Amino acid sequence: MSAEAPSRSGPARPPLLPVADARAALLQRLSPVGVEDVPLPVALGRVLAHDVVARLTQPPFDAASMDGWAVRSADLAGGPTTLLPIGSVAAGYRFDGTVGPGEAVRIFTGAPLPAGADAVVMQEDVRQSGEAILVPGGIAPGTFVRRAGMDFAHGVTGLRAGRRLTARDIGLAAAMDHPWLTVRRRPVVALLPTGDEVVRPGDPRGPSQIVSANALALAAMVEQAGGCVRQLGIAPDRPEAIAEAARAARGADVLVTTGGASVGAHDFVQAGLSAEGLELGFWKVALRPGKPLLVGRLGEMQVLGLPGNPVSAMVCGILFLLPAIRALLGLPPGPETDSLPLARALPANDGREEYLRARLVNGAADPFANQDSAMISVMAAADLLVIRPAHAPAIAAGTPVPVIWLDRDLR
Repeated sequence: MSAEAPSRSGPARPPLLPVADARAALLQRLSPVGVEDVPLPVALGRVLAHDVVARLTQPPFDAASMDGWAVRSADLAGGPTTLLPIGSVAAGYRFDGTVGPGEAVRIFTGAPLPAGADAVVMQEDVRQSGEAILVPGGIAPGTFVRRAGMDFAHGVTGLRAGRRLTARDIGLAAAMDHPWLTVRRRPVVALLPTGDEVVRPGDPRGPSQIVSANALALAAMVEQAGGCVRQLGIAPDRPEAIAEAARAARGADVLVTTGGASVGAHDFVQAGLSAEGLELGFWKVALRPGKPLLVGRLGEMQVLGLPGNPVSAMVCGILFLLPAIRALLGLPPGPETDSLPLARALPANDGREEYLRARLVNGAADPFANQDSAMISVMAAADLLVIRPAHAPAIAAGTPVPVIWLDRDLR
């Protein structure tokens, strides 16, 4: 009996990993980075690691909220009344006396309310009458007075840990008397584009080479998300060059490669990283664009291998790299989705989840006709990504579809 002939197709290939499962598997590998203290003027955009608690009461005293006269409301219960001025007080100073019956003190916005007074009458409502002033009646207690602690009291929590600080938050922290804040340190992302065919912008290039956009586009994404970039240069298509670059990346939280993550004759990322001890988690995701995506670990450093086509790299950056940075900062990873009506009909989708570059036109998502993953001009012109689930049926114009806004914080 003759031996059975080996299969021409080789071993069965593992199924492509769904996008949600791939992202979840990546995020399970991550935990928030450490913390550092930074001065308040440079804390904008950083993520709080500790609550911010008020170190004082604001305002610390009853204060005038209007320029006018500090009065006793009881003196004005019977209608317009003549009062005798006994002094003046401006913001930053205090009136040492007490306002008695029939008396008033000239007061300016922010100044402490004098003892004995319980209201402020606007200066526009007061008339001079010799040495006295004529004040309208019917002024209620507390009129134009900011009560002590009206904004916040000593010991209350003003900002919670896990918040990305806005300009408004900086103002509140300053008012609560915090010159320094404890924040998550910025995650360090090392970027390594690969390939003999790519050069940096502005460098001489051969007749068969192109300019690499990936490292700069991804660096901008990382910086905008709150990370810190370490550029490793472009690695040529040699495993030893990729291994050398991986050694230079040690200490980063994430190493991101672009290109060379597939299994073609000139795809050397896995071989180069394996020589340095890569623990491969998974690769190949049921995604368009971005199928050849790699996730692994080198020691304590996570590895994210993205495709080489610029649109694929950026879409994978949105779906995987940005959520990873947010997870390292202790934030909900995202990405957030919205829903918009579709501007045009779309055919049925195949087995890969698809992210179509689209414009916002009259309140609807309008996918570009050309969805080639090398068309970076289309990506730059897009407002959003339309999400097409795997095996989605054909849909008509006007159908609501899930979308991801691009640069949502800048809109």
